[in-house]
Amino acid sequence: MTPKQKTGVSGLEKSLEELEILVERLENEELPLAEALKEFERGVKITRECQTALKEAEQTVEILLKKTVDADPEAFEPDDD
Repeated sequence: MTPKQKTGVSGLEKSLEELEILVERLENEELPLAEALKEFERGVKITRECQTALKEAEQTVEILLKKTVDADPEAFEPDDD
């Protein structure tokens, strides 16, 4: 994942798979300390992106649940941070 790439709800599953692979690598391989720290930092970044995507999904669900049968549909526009 590049620094400019956003996870978003659609990329969440891919990010979780990437995170699983990263954790497995950290647990099972004898990495030099510098490389292990770099991978750990990458894992923290992916985790934060996943948390953001989950929060967006949760907000979407909340919006949908608050709608009544008579309400007009509204487009969901996530914040671009």
